[in-house]
Amino acid sequence: MPTQRLSMRRIKEVLRLKHFQGLPERAIARSVGVSNGVVHSYLSRARSAGLSWPLPEGMTDEDLELLLFPAPRPASQSPQRPVPDWSYIDKELRRRNVTRRLLWEEYRAVNPDGFGYTWFCTTYEAWKGRVRPSMRQIHLGGEKVFVDFAGDTMDIVDPLTGEVQPMKLFVAAMGASNYTYAEACPSESLADWIRAHVNLFTFLSGTPTFVVCDNLKAAVSNPDRYDPGLNRTYAEMASHYGTAILAARPRRPKDKAKVEVAVQIAQRWILARLRNQRFFSRAELNAAIKTLVDELNARQMRGFGSSRAELFAELDKPKLTPLPDQPYAFARWKRCRLAPDYHVEVDGHWYSAPYRLIGELVDARIDDRTVEIFHKGQRIASHARAPNRRGHTTIADHMPSAHRRYGKWTPAAVIAAGERIGPSTAAFFQAVIDARPHPEQGFRTCLGILALVKSYGAD
Repeated sequence: MPTQRLSMRRIKEVLRLKHFQGLPERAIARSVGVSNGVVHSYLSRARSAGLSWPLPEGMTDEDLELLLFPAPRPASQSPQRPVPDWSYIDKELRRRNVTRRLLWEEYRAVNPDGFGYTWFCTTYEAWKGRVRPSMRQIHLGGEKVFVDFAGDTMDIVDPLTGEVQPMKLFVAAMGASNYTYAEACPSESLADWIRAHVNLFTFLSGTPTFVVCDNLKAAVSNPDRYDPGLNRTYAEMASHYGTAILAARPRRPKDKAKVEVAVQIAQRWILARLRNQRFFSRAELNAAIKTLVDELNARQMRGFGSSRAELFAELDKPKLTPLPDQPYAFARWKRCRLAPDYHVEVDGHWYSAPYRLIGELVDARIDDRTVEIFHKGQRIASHARAPNRRGHTTIADHMPSAHRRYGKWTPAAVIAAGERIGPSTAAFFQAVIDARPHPEQGFRTCLGILALVKSYGAD
């Protein structure tokens, strides 16, 4: 196993003890805590690089490392050969169907005496290793957006009560351009999660092919490594926008490394800058966040020579799917079994479904205005959302015929039916109804009298 390289601090100490203190190599080895051979090796490298002590003014650790450990130069490389623009190469690789072989062939077409394909690939990999970690994955333009919540929170203060409410920070980053979006949410609930996605797609003015998310409960109902189960509302929202959800593997942050870096940047660029400000509403906080997000996307990125906004306009935006005519309206799903009275309970109110499905599992889709009931993917009932609790909303067609006949009777309707037979019958019905604690308790007797008409006639 190769010996681990000493830190630049300890190498500097070796040089100081040798050239300033004049100690022998054995004494230096004991002082630094390494072997004599290691000390001899570093001193030899320093002599080859023309270094002693003190080091030249302004020399950084990176400069010292390059002098002591120069990168091996390929035999085929010469100063006269043009070196490719690696930022351009990296940008082009994020376009669909663009390969390293194609880019190398284009490079050689312009520079017939240029470097070979092996050198091209090896040097490109070395260049990638020198830039920020967020560049290490190659993503096609418009292909993926990575989403997550930041761990840190921001507070808003109720101006009347002084109550403090922590707000979660939703962060998203496009794969190809690192274009970043952020907004404050009251919680990580399903409603806030969906609302943040709707706002994200509006911000992007389109939708990518995939949305890569973590395994939070609002997104993934079954965080299985091989077959994750998506929350039905989340999947419905993705279908509405023509995108697909890719859940990261449990405990595999590298699957969404892009947004992990974006979250870190957002916490430093947004939360840290707003830490000393007080906000009294979510709208006020999000307005401040939007200003900082715009600044972040407009900044030039090291190693790219362009900003996130410029890369987004060039790489991602042309590949996004257009937005639908209407934004997704949030709705949640509830699985329930149709009760013996052919109703299902939603938020304390009961809604009817066809009686023939009593005992069957059905799915209720609940939004702000309607309650829809589905059985095996087919809608079987639709109701206006009732404002009251502990009530019943029943459609007559959902009732058995006997229940429909019984259900249409009221005290006035029963007495009116008696009057059609005669005044004595109506008076009898009135007496029966008045004699019961509840009028409905007399209906059965009255209906029995009305049934006699079928056998004996009204006269």
